[in-house]
Amino acid sequence: MKYIIFTFILFSNLFFSQNKRFIYDYKFVTDSTQKDKVETEQMYLDLAEKGSKYYSRNVFVRDSLVEAAFKEQEANHSNNFKFPNIGIKGVVRYVVEKSYPDFNIFYFNTVETDEYKVNDDREMNWKISPEKDKIGSWEVQKATLEMFGRKWIAWFSTEIPFPDGPYKFHGLPGLIVKISDETNSHSMELKGVKNLNSNEIWKSYAHKERYNPLVNINEKQYKKVILAYRKDPVKGFRMQLSDPNVKFVMKDSTGKILSNSEMLRNREKNAKVQIEKQNNYLELDLLK
Repeated sequence: MKYIIFTFILFSNLFFSQNKRFIYDYKFVTDSTQKDKVETEQMYLDLAEKGSKYYSRNVFVRDSLVEAAFKEQEANHSNNFKFPNIGIKGVVRYVVEKSYPDFNIFYFNTVETDEYKVNDDREMNWKISPEKDKIGSWEVQKATLEMFGRKWIAWFSTEIPFPDGPYKFHGLPGLIVKISDETNSHSMELKGVKNLNSNEIWKSYAHKERYNPLVNINEKQYKKVILAYRKDPVKGFRMQLSDPNVKFVMKDSTGKILSNSEMLRNREKNAKVQIEKQNNYLELDLLK
């Protein structure tokens, strides 16, 4: 940790003359029974003096467009909000932030009706290998790690002398250019770098406008949340249906209005189908 902080202090003034965005391709398999079904999402790792933020480019663009449309309709005093036809999809909904120079990790994600801010203070015990290679235009060196219930192989570059990387990964003497688990079902590879404009100031996801406050927990508590959700994925929806001040109206394919019990049954059936397919989390130890 002392080496990481020293590296940060040594290069921070030069490196952060302008905020940087590192663009990664994230390839992943959500269902371990269908390993040939590989999804790809473009991810951003934004670095600034205060910290880094890792998030989906598509989700960010889509949410920004929806927010702009909502504000426009609100300004026009419209009571019937219509979602714009954006045509942009993104499946990686979580956001990971690291604070500098201490590298505190915060993971933001929504589980059913609640949004969580998860503090993860687990240490990463890397084993650095003398093996070197070249990925794209970067000279890289190999390192391995056992973390999140998986064995990882990373390639870092001292040409970008900053101890950070995609997702929660950090702690090597250079930026992680590529990292994948031994099954190759989760892989992140650096594809580009750009300077951010002055209007792209780094802002914490914690300060995003939201209706309900964030639920602050640690990673052990978050694991309990995930396991409870997978056991009963409609608990929150069931509570909402029992609230006399909340009214839901849903229709089937024929236009028939569904009763509360029918809505709950359909919601539970669909949720359980999705949960069964989502059995290959990046953090595999969440399921054990």
